[in-house]
Amino acid sequence: MRRATAALFLLGSLAGPSSAQAPPDDTARLSWLEGRWQGTSDGVAMEEHWTAPRGGALLGVHRDVKSGRMVSYEFLRIQATPEGIVYFASPSGAAVTPFKLAELGEKRVVFENSQHDFPQRILYWTDSAGALHARIEGPQDGKTVSEEWVWTKAR
Repeated sequence: MRRATAALFLLGSLAGPSSAQAPPDDTARLSWLEGRWQGTSDGVAMEEHWTAPRGGALLGVHRDVKSGRMVSYEFLRIQATPEGIVYFASPSGAAVTPFKLAELGEKRVVFENSQHDFPQRILYWTDSAGALHARIEGPQDGKTVSEEWVWTKAR
């Protein structure tokens, strides 16, 4: 049994990379997202934490607190997949929704999912002062609407 396993491993190694492997990893280009970001809007304290890009992925978590109580949260993941880089969002424990990479600049990224109700686009970018902007866009009640947040890096 050990010889058969070793032979299969050797044959697999000689065959080269499998077609199921992810494409080259561009997630390192998103290292500017790393860190703990915070801001306040309409009495809601917001924080978003992003890990460093490693293993082809960044992991994130978002939390909103109002009057000392958590009012919402979201688990996030940006990962290199065989289809490209994908942003996976799971707000308040909901099922994961994928958004495919649409644009990747030096300090700006856009993800899209035209099949999702709202949002259909998720954007992140940093401005010249170093603040992180997050914006969601999409149709709602027959109109295109958006929400935007601005956070600073926590020390």
